[in-house]
Amino acid sequence: MSMIQELNCKIEWKGTANFSAGRRGRKPIAIVNHITAGLLPGALSWLQNPASRVSTHFLISRQGQIFQLVKEEDTAWANGIVNQPNWVLYDGSNPNFYTLSIEHEALAGDSLSEEQYQASLCLHRLLVSRFHIAVDEEHIIGHYRIDSINRSNCPGSRFPWKRLFSDLKGEKEETGEMPEKWKTELMKEAKNLGLITDQHKPDDPAPKWFVLAVALNLLKQKNN
Repeated sequence: MSMIQELNCKIEWKGTANFSAGRRGRKPIAIVNHITAGLLPGALSWLQNPASRVSTHFLISRQGQIFQLVKEEDTAWANGIVNQPNWVLYDGSNPNFYTLSIEHEALAGDSLSEEQYQASLCLHRLLVSRFHIAVDEEHIIGHYRIDSINRSNCPGSRFPWKRLFSDLKGEKEETGEMPEKWKTELMKEAKNLGLITDQHKPDDPAPKWFVLAVALNLLKQKNN
Protein backbone atom coordinates (compact mmCIF):
# COMPACT_ATOMS: atom_id res chain seq x y z
CA MET A 1 0.00 0.00 0.00
CA SER A 2 1.33 3.39 -0.94
CA MET A 3 1.45 6.27 1.52
CA ILE A 4 1.21 9.82 0.22
CA GLN A 5 2.17 12.75 2.44
CA GLU A 6 1.09 16.19 1.26
CA LEU A 7 0.28 19.25 3.38
CA ASN A 8 0.92 16.93 6.36
CA CYS A 9 -1.97 14.68 5.28
CA LYS A 10 -1.19 10.97 5.27
CA ILE A 11 -3.39 9.19 2.76
CA GLU A 12 -3.40 5.41 2.46
CA TRP A 13 -4.59 3.89 -0.78
CA LYS A 14 -7.23 1.17 -0.40
CA GLY A 15 -9.03 1.15 -3.74
CA THR A 16 -12.39 -0.21 -4.86
CA ALA A 17 -13.93 -1.55 -8.05
CA ASN A 18 -16.92 0.73 -7.53
CA PHE A 19 -16.14 3.73 -9.70
CA SER A 20 -16.42 5.08 -13.21
CA ALA A 21 -13.25 6.01 -15.06
CA GLY A 22 -12.95 9.72 -15.77
CA ARG A 23 -15.56 12.44 -15.18
CA ARG A 24 -17.07 12.89 -18.66
CA GLY A 25 -15.10 16.06 -19.14
CA ARG A 26 -16.17 17.63 -15.84
CA LYS A 27 -13.92 18.86 -13.03
CA PRO A 28 -14.54 18.74 -9.27
CA ILE A 29 -16.16 21.96 -8.10
CA ALA A 30 -17.42 20.87 -4.67
CA ILE A 31 -16.71 18.60 -1.71
CA VAL A 32 -19.56 16.49 -0.32
CA ASN A 33 -19.30 15.27 3.28
CA HIS A 34 -20.91 12.04 4.49
CA ILE A 35 -21.03 9.74 7.50
CA THR A 36 -20.85 5.98 7.01
CA ALA A 37 -23.68 5.13 9.47
CA GLY A 38 -21.52 2.12 10.29
CA LEU A 39 -18.09 1.35 11.73
CA LEU A 40 -14.85 -0.05 10.37
CA PRO A 41 -13.93 -2.55 9.12
CA GLY A 42 -17.45 -3.22 7.88
CA ALA A 43 -17.93 0.27 6.43
CA LEU A 44 -14.75 -0.03 4.35
CA SER A 45 -15.65 -3.53 3.19
CA TRP A 46 -19.07 -2.31 2.05
CA LEU A 47 -17.51 0.48 -0.01
CA GLN A 48 -15.24 -2.11 -1.65
CA ASN A 49 -17.98 -4.68 -2.26
CA PRO A 50 -19.11 -4.68 -5.92
CA ALA A 51 -22.60 -5.68 -4.77
CA SER A 52 -23.02 -2.42 -2.85
CA ARG A 53 -22.72 -0.21 -5.95
CA VAL A 54 -21.47 2.63 -3.72
CA SER A 55 -18.08 4.19 -3.04
CA THR A 56 -16.31 7.37 -2.02
CA HIS A 57 -13.07 9.12 -2.86
CA PHE A 58 -11.95 9.24 0.78
CA LEU A 59 -12.87 7.57 4.07
CA ILE A 60 -11.68 8.94 7.43
CA SER A 61 -11.60 6.64 10.45
CA ARG A 62 -12.34 7.56 14.06
CA GLN A 63 -8.56 7.36 14.67
CA GLY A 64 -7.86 9.96 11.96
CA GLN A 65 -6.65 7.59 9.24
CA ILE A 66 -7.41 8.79 5.71
CA PHE A 67 -8.12 6.03 3.21
CA GLN A 68 -8.45 6.71 -0.51
CA LEU A 69 -10.70 4.41 -2.51
CA VAL A 70 -11.14 6.30 -5.79
CA LYS A 71 -8.72 8.61 -7.60
CA GLU A 72 -9.78 12.25 -7.78
CA GLU A 73 -9.81 12.18 -11.57
CA ASP A 74 -12.33 9.31 -11.51
CA THR A 75 -16.00 9.28 -10.50
CA ALA A 76 -16.99 7.78 -7.15
CA TRP A 77 -20.53 6.45 -6.68
CA ALA A 78 -21.59 8.56 -3.74
CA ASN A 79 -24.02 11.30 -4.73
CA GLY A 80 -25.79 10.04 -7.84
CA ILE A 81 -29.30 9.68 -6.40
CA VAL A 82 -30.86 13.15 -6.31
CA ASN A 83 -34.03 13.71 -4.31
CA GLN A 84 -35.41 17.21 -3.70
CA PRO A 85 -31.97 18.87 -3.67
CA ASN A 86 -31.29 22.18 -1.98
CA TRP A 87 -28.03 23.05 -3.70
CA VAL A 88 -27.60 25.92 -6.12
CA LEU A 89 -24.73 24.22 -7.99
CA TYR A 90 -26.85 21.22 -8.95
CA ASP A 91 -27.28 21.50 -12.71
CA GLY A 92 -29.56 18.56 -13.41
CA SER A 93 -26.75 16.14 -14.26
CA ASN A 94 -25.21 13.43 -12.07
CA PRO A 95 -23.44 15.25 -9.18
CA ASN A 96 -20.85 12.48 -8.97
CA PHE A 97 -19.18 13.87 -12.09
CA TYR A 98 -18.36 17.22 -10.48
CA THR A 99 -17.93 16.43 -6.79
CA LEU A 100 -15.39 14.88 -4.45
CA SER A 101 -16.76 12.76 -1.60
CA ILE A 102 -15.46 12.29 1.94
CA GLU A 103 -16.98 9.61 4.18
CA HIS A 104 -16.46 9.88 7.95
CA GLU A 105 -16.68 6.75 10.06
CA ALA A 106 -19.57 7.46 12.41
CA LEU A 107 -22.95 6.25 13.53
CA ALA A 108 -26.05 8.41 13.24
CA GLY A 109 -25.91 11.14 15.89
CA ASP A 110 -22.15 10.80 16.46
CA SER A 111 -19.74 13.72 16.60
CA LEU A 112 -16.39 13.43 14.87
CA SER A 113 -13.49 12.48 17.12
CA GLU A 114 -10.79 15.15 17.42
CA GLU A 115 -8.34 13.00 15.45
CA GLN A 116 -10.97 12.52 12.77
CA TYR A 117 -11.75 16.22 12.61
CA GLN A 118 -8.09 17.19 12.23
CA ALA A 119 -7.65 14.64 9.43
CA SER A 120 -10.79 15.93 7.70
CA LEU A 121 -9.58 19.51 8.02
CA CYS A 122 -6.23 18.57 6.49
CA LEU A 123 -7.92 16.73 3.63
CA HIS A 124 -10.30 19.63 2.98
CA ARG A 125 -7.34 22.03 2.83
CA LEU A 126 -5.56 19.74 0.39
CA LEU A 127 -8.56 19.40 -1.93
CA VAL A 128 -9.46 23.10 -1.72
CA SER A 129 -5.91 23.98 -2.73
CA ARG A 130 -5.55 21.33 -5.42
CA PHE A 131 -8.87 21.99 -7.18
CA HIS A 132 -9.32 25.69 -6.32
CA ILE A 133 -12.59 25.02 -4.51
CA ALA A 134 -14.22 28.00 -2.84
CA VAL A 135 -14.63 27.81 0.93
CA ASP A 136 -18.34 28.47 1.30
CA GLU A 137 -21.63 26.68 1.97
CA GLU A 138 -22.25 25.91 -1.70
CA HIS A 139 -18.87 24.37 -2.51
CA ILE A 140 -18.40 22.38 0.73
CA ILE A 141 -21.67 20.66 1.54
CA GLY A 142 -23.33 17.68 3.18
CA HIS A 143 -25.00 14.82 1.32
CA TYR A 144 -28.37 16.06 2.57
CA ARG A 145 -28.10 19.03 0.19
CA ILE A 146 -28.35 16.58 -2.74
CA ASP A 147 -30.84 14.11 -1.24
CA SER A 148 -32.89 15.92 1.39
CA ILE A 149 -35.33 13.00 1.79
CA ASN A 150 -33.32 9.81 2.28
CA ARG A 151 -30.05 11.42 3.41
CA SER A 152 -31.41 14.20 5.61
CA ASN A 153 -29.08 13.14 8.45
CA CYS A 154 -25.93 12.82 6.38
CA PRO A 155 -23.57 13.94 7.80
CA GLY A 156 -25.95 14.90 10.63
CA SER A 157 -26.62 17.82 12.94
CA ARG A 158 -23.41 17.29 14.94
CA PHE A 159 -21.09 17.70 11.97
CA PRO A 160 -18.77 20.65 12.84
CA TRP A 161 -19.63 22.98 9.96
CA LYS A 162 -18.94 26.22 11.83
CA ARG A 163 -15.56 25.04 13.07
CA LEU A 164 -14.60 23.63 9.67
CA PHE A 165 -15.37 26.84 7.77
CA SER A 166 -13.69 28.92 10.49
CA ASP A 167 -10.51 26.84 10.33
CA LEU A 168 -10.47 26.75 6.53
CA LYS A 169 -10.85 30.53 6.37
CA GLY A 170 -8.29 31.12 9.13
CA GLU A 171 -10.81 32.85 11.38
CA LYS A 172 -10.91 32.67 15.16
CA GLU A 173 -13.21 29.82 16.11
CA GLU A 174 -13.98 31.07 19.59
CA THR A 175 -15.50 34.34 18.39
CA GLY A 176 -16.15 33.69 14.71
CA GLU A 177 -14.84 37.22 14.06
CA MET A 178 -12.67 38.38 11.23
CA PRO A 179 -9.33 40.06 12.12
CA GLU A 180 -9.62 43.61 13.47
CA LYS A 181 -9.87 46.32 10.82
CA TRP A 182 -6.57 47.96 11.76
CA LYS A 183 -4.76 44.67 11.20
CA THR A 184 -6.33 44.25 7.78
CA GLU A 185 -5.37 47.82 6.81
CA LEU A 186 -1.81 47.27 8.03
CA MET A 187 -1.50 44.09 5.98
CA LYS A 188 -2.92 45.85 2.92
CA GLU A 189 -0.37 48.66 3.20
CA ALA A 190 2.48 46.19 3.68
CA LYS A 191 1.35 44.24 0.62
CA ASN A 192 1.13 47.41 -1.48
CA LEU A 193 4.72 48.21 -0.46
CA GLY A 194 5.86 44.76 -1.56
CA LEU A 195 6.83 43.67 1.95
CA ILE A 196 4.47 40.67 2.09
CA THR A 197 2.25 38.63 -0.25
CA ASP A 198 -1.43 37.65 -0.38
CA GLN A 199 -0.55 34.39 1.37
CA HIS A 200 0.01 36.14 4.70
CA LYS A 201 -2.87 36.70 7.11
CA PRO A 202 -3.09 39.19 10.02
CA ASP A 203 -2.94 36.64 12.83
CA ASP A 204 -0.38 34.28 11.32
CA PRO A 205 2.63 33.68 13.61
CA ALA A 206 5.79 35.49 12.49
CA PRO A 207 8.89 33.25 12.60
CA LYS A 208 12.35 34.79 12.46
CA TRP A 209 12.78 34.11 8.75
CA PHE A 210 9.60 36.07 8.00
CA VAL A 211 10.70 39.06 10.08
CA LEU A 212 14.08 38.99 8.33
CA ALA A 213 12.43 38.74 4.90
CA VAL A 214 10.25 41.80 5.60
CA ALA A 215 13.27 43.72 6.90
CA LEU A 216 15.34 42.82 3.83
CA ASN A 217 12.51 43.86 1.51
CA LEU A 218 12.32 47.20 3.31
CA LEU A 219 16.09 47.72 3.04
CA LYS A 220 16.02 46.89 -0.67
CA GLN A 221 13.34 49.52 -1.23
CA LYS A 222 15.33 52.16 0.65
CA ASN A 223 18.46 51.35 -1.35
CA ASN A 224 16.51 51.70 -4.58
